[in-house]
Amino acid sequence: MAINIARRKFISALGGIAVARPLAARAQQPERMRRVGVVMGYAESDPNGQRQVTAFRQQLRNLGWVEGSNVRIDFRFASDDPDRIRALAVELLGLAPDVMVSNSNLVTTILQSEIRTIPLVFISVSDPVGSGFVTDLARPTGNVTGFANFQPTMGSKWLDLLRQIAPRVQSVGLLLHPEPPNFGYLKSAEEAAPLFNVKVVSLAVQGRADIEAAIAKIAAEPNPGLIVAPNVVTFANSDFIVALAARHPCLQSIHLLFILKQVD
Repeated sequence: MAINIARRKFISALGGIAVARPLAARAQQPERMRRVGVVMGYAESDPNGQRQVTAFRQQLRNLGWVEGSNVRIDFRFASDDPDRIRALAVELLGLAPDVMVSNSNLVTTILQSEIRTIPLVFISVSDPVGSGFVTDLARPTGNVTGFANFQPTMGSKWLDLLRQIAPRVQSVGLLLHPEPPNFGYLKSAEEAAPLFNVKVVSLAVQGRADIEAAIAKIAAEPNPGLIVAPNVVTFANSDFIVALAARHPCLQSIHLLFILKQVD
């Protein structure tokens, strides 16, 4: 379930105009073009990223913000490359946006370090308080606000779901990128492991190069299972993870539970 954090601040940042004001009334008064910079933690060709872009554009249109009319949206796609994320953030800031939007914990962390004065709105993140994006969910303070999709305590629920799908599983690998919310998932899963009589194995990966070794490690365990935690690295490499598991000799004993699809 998404957590709505200070939605009004986002709307205000896009123009300082009450959304409820009739569009006809707006048309009577010329408005300056507002500018939104968006950094996505996906490759431009990734269908999940494109679906989010489409939804973002559509919702802004529903609220009366029409590209080319009263708003310009500059999208940049960084995948899971920190250097590229930082370079794109600097590039967009040079365009003097009214608000910046970040996708994923990694992108938000980097943009937060670069942005000090304009509003930054995050989407598709986990544990915004533990990650240091805001101080409080109800009152985030500062120039950062947004929406969170997952909470760290969900690690135990994923383990429960995997056991329902594969009751014979004994060792469960949690594939994750080493960042604050993912450690929360790991702690939650480890605390619940005795209840399900399973062993949880941490599979920390920094990027694509680490994934093959991580899957091989859990495949060597008895009756292995795999949970893929949501983060920019697993988003960017989801097809690779599936293909790699499909090629593995122990495919029949590996149970993949992907927590990659985000629900509105």
